Amino acid sequence: MLKKSSFRKQLENLIHQPENHSYLLAVSGGADSMALVSLFRDLRDEKQNLEYSFQVAHINYKLRGEDSDRDEKVVQDFCEKNHIRFHLYEVSEKDQKPDNSIQLWARELRYAFFKKIQEKQKLEYLVTAHHLNDQLETFIINLSKAAGINGLSGIPSNDNYILRPLLPFSKQEIYQFTEENNIEFREDLSNKKSDYLRNKIRNEIVPKLLETNDHFLENFKKSSLYLNQTKDFVQKQIQEIENRLTIFNPDHKILSKEKLDQESDFVKFEILKKYGFNQEEEIPKIFKAENNRSFFSKEYQLIINRDELIFTEKNNVSEIEEEIILIHHFDFSENQVLINLVNHIENINEINKRFEWDFDAEKLHFPLYLRKQQDGDEFYPIGFSGKKKVSKFFRDEKLSVLSKEKSWLLCDSRNHILGVIPLRQDRRYQTDRNTQKKITVVWTEEQLIH
Repeated sequence: MLKKSSFRKQLENLIHQPENHSYLLAVSGGADSMALVSLFRDLRDEKQNLEYSFQVAHINYKLRGEDSDRDEKVVQDFCEKNHIRFHLYEVSEKDQKPDNSIQLWARELRYAFFKKIQEKQKLEYLVTAHHLNDQLETFIINLSKAAGINGLSGIPSNDNYILRPLLPFSKQEIYQFTEENNIEFREDLSNKKSDYLRNKIRNEIVPKLLETNDHFLENFKKSSLYLNQTKDFVQKQIQEIENRLTIFNPDHKILSKEKLDQESDFVKFEILKKYGFNQEEEIPKIFKAENNRSFFSKEYQLIINRDELIFTEKNNVSEIEEEIILIHHFDFSENQVLINLVNHIENINEINKRFEWDFDAEKLHFPLYLRKQQDGDEFYPIGFSGKKKVSKFFRDEKLSVLSKEKSWLLCDSRNHILGVIPLRQDRRYQTDRNTQKKITVVWTEEQLIH
């Protein structure tokens, strides 16, 4: 039964000490959202020194003529009477309505409006009036789409700072609450039309299901709870599998392709989905792809590196400075200058161990700087008899695409390559028995004294 006490308990289940937070309530004027704002008002007005800070947002889509204006008036009048701050967005000609999905357009519009208010008013949570019947409709829609356990678990009650405290309560319980408390509301008559999938399910399918069992909705609520508990358990297991297969790095992670391929299709899909690769037909392509092949989701780049899957956020790929000056000139009154690359770059091609190169300062042309690889780059690596293209050197070293992108070239003012950091020094500029002035380039986390 929906009462002030049961609502308060549900709110407390969703967040700790709800009276210490602030809220923006999405109120359309229907029975569910008017019940929601009435309950928040009652909590605010309790004589228990509990101050629920909340405001109300309403959108007039101008889709139903005078009916839309009457919805707006009901919400605004309630807010004025009860001293609640009211925010209104009225759709105008500048808000071009699409020819196809009005529902999607309306959803994107209202959530953009809500976000703007929350940021301006510093309101932590958005609260919507979704209820148990909405949950059942969503379950049926997702069932028809083969949505899997996540879809069948339905609408989350607390998701990314969006609260839905009415989810445990049926539409009938909400109607009863509004009647007992004399709460004015408006019925959206367009919901009676079965022109959208959700309306068709609401008007034609759900009533027949409810006729089959007097306790249908209550049993569905229990089933939904069990599904959510199952989902939580499965996600925990998936995370444990991913942890076993993954090597974490500061700005990307590497996952064993071979070991993941041994897991079930379900596990592979659930892990890859976290990085935006959520098309089932894409998964076989990933595991059959050639070395150095890249796949892209909205936020991630996935690189195939032999037996590895390398995930990196797009904003971490190739966004490092193109050129870094290390030393402008050499003071030949000194015998040695030491340069620690830790002071200039955050990582060196995924290698954190110390390395040290010695150069004959008299063979160099200053300034010395770091840059990325360019087409046609060549150098004379130590251990080889001739010169070698840097691109060929990378292939021979079996570097992944990501490793190549993170590699640096140490160069002088004539653009001669002194070394590929941290893999190989150029032998032409190294010290020999005639060296008198030396520059040492190192990578070390240790305190250096020279």
